[in-house]
Amino acid sequence: MDFDFNYLLAQWPALLDGVQMTLQVSVLAIGCSLLVGVLGGAARVMKVPVLAQVVALYVELIRNTPILVQLFFIFYGLPAIGMGLSLFWSGVLCLSLWAGAYQIENVRGGLATVEQGMREASVALSLKPAHYFCLVALPIAFRTSLPAMLNTAISLLKNSSYLQAIGLAELTFVAVDRIATDFRAIEMFSAICVIYLALVGILALLTGRLSARLQRPFQH
Repeated sequence: MDFDFNYLLAQWPALLDGVQMTLQVSVLAIGCSLLVGVLGGAARVMKVPVLAQVVALYVELIRNTPILVQLFFIFYGLPAIGMGLSLFWSGVLCLSLWAGAYQIENVRGGLATVEQGMREASVALSLKPAHYFCLVALPIAFRTSLPAMLNTAISLLKNSSYLQAIGLAELTFVAVDRIATDFRAIEMFSAICVIYLALVGILALLTGRLSARLQRPFQH
């Protein structure tokens, strides 16, 4: 079968709609997972009673079960207990919880690199624990763990393709739907491969610039 560029051009509007849905889900999930990571990482490092154990259990549960099982549990299981969500928000919740577990470990690792002297200096300056965490420890941890956080964000973007399993019209769903109708697998899979590479490359470029900026020494 010959590669048909004209067919690909004709399907481009549908692919763009899929890209838009993929970006919407991914951006929301990345933001939510970072929030989960910061809160969960802080709870584990500070060894908050009960909460630290609950967070540790959550991390182990997410990291040791397939994301597809988690997705099906959220979309098909939660309605059984009266907590049904739409396709979109089921996808956002699943990706947020999945990536959040990894971001917790990323943040926890970054916080572990903060020198004890920083804590002692904050006590000497009469900083409250919350101020120390937000103004001193977290920025340092963020700078240290940024590469790992980027890897998790990239994995989240790629794992958004799993959402086609519940019928969300993201990029992979659009491609598979067109293949089932028109039997043009080479064109569709080639297109989404290029698009995913472009999306991941842009995300890596933006994060790389942020990382380079954070690594610059402070100027007075």
